[in-house]
Amino acid sequence: MNVLSRSLCSFWSSSIGKKLIVALTGLVLVLFLAGHLAGNLVVFLGREPFNDYAQFLHHFLHGAGVWVARLSLLTAVVLHVWATILLTKENKAAREPYAYEATVQASKSSRIMIWTGLTILAFVVYHLLHFTAHVGNTYGTYVDQAYLAKHGETRMDAWKMVIDGFSVWYVVLFYVVAMTMLCSHLSHGVASMFQTLGLRSRKSKGLICAISKGYAALIWLGFISIPLAILIFRFGR
Repeated sequence: MNVLSRSLCSFWSSSIGKKLIVALTGLVLVLFLAGHLAGNLVVFLGREPFNDYAQFLHHFLHGAGVWVARLSLLTAVVLHVWATILLTKENKAAREPYAYEATVQASKSSRIMIWTGLTILAFVVYHLLHFTAHVGNTYGTYVDQAYLAKHGETRMDAWKMVIDGFSVWYVVLFYVVAMTMLCSHLSHGVASMFQTLGLRSRKSKGLICAISKGYAALIWLGFISIPLAILIFRFGR
C-alpha cells in the first residue's frame, strides 16, 4: 500500500474525514438539485422547449456529459449515505448510558436522516431507470413526431414521457413521498453542511437555519408542482 492509499484510508477511517465527505457530497447534491429543478420546470413551457432541453443534455460533450453527470450523482449519493451510516454507528457506540437528553434527540434525528437518505437513494435508482434507462418504455412510443416531420430526424419525446409517467397515481405518490423525505433531509442537512465546512458561527446560525429551511421548501414546491399539475390538473393531457 503506497503513501496515497494509506492517507486515503486514514482519512476515511477518521470521523473528521467522513464528516467532510458527507458535507462535500451534500454540497454537490444541493447544487445539482437546484440545476435539475430549473431544467425540470422547462416542462411547463411545452413540448418543443422541453425536448430541445433534453436533446441538449443528451448531446452535451458528444453524449458523454449526461453519463458523467449520472455517475457522479449516483457516486455522491452512495458516498453520502454510506458515510452518514458509519458516522451514526460510531456516535451510537461512543454514546455513554447517561447521555444528555439533547444527545438522545440528536441520535433520533440521525436515525431519521439515515432512513430518508436510503429512501432517496432508492428513488434516485428508480428515477434513473424510469426516465433515463426507459425501463418499461418502448422507444417508438416516445418519438417527437413534430420534430421528425420538420427535420427528418428522430429524437426522444421526453415531454410526453414525463406527462405519461406522472399520469399514474402510484408513481406520483412515490415521487411526492421521496421529495418530502428529501426536503426533510435538506432542512437539517444544509445547515449541518455549513457547520462542517466551518461557515456557521453563533451570529450566522439563525440566518443559515432559515436559508436551509427556505431552500428545502423551495425545492419541495418546485419538484412536486410538476407531477401534481399533471395528475390533478391534467397539464399536458
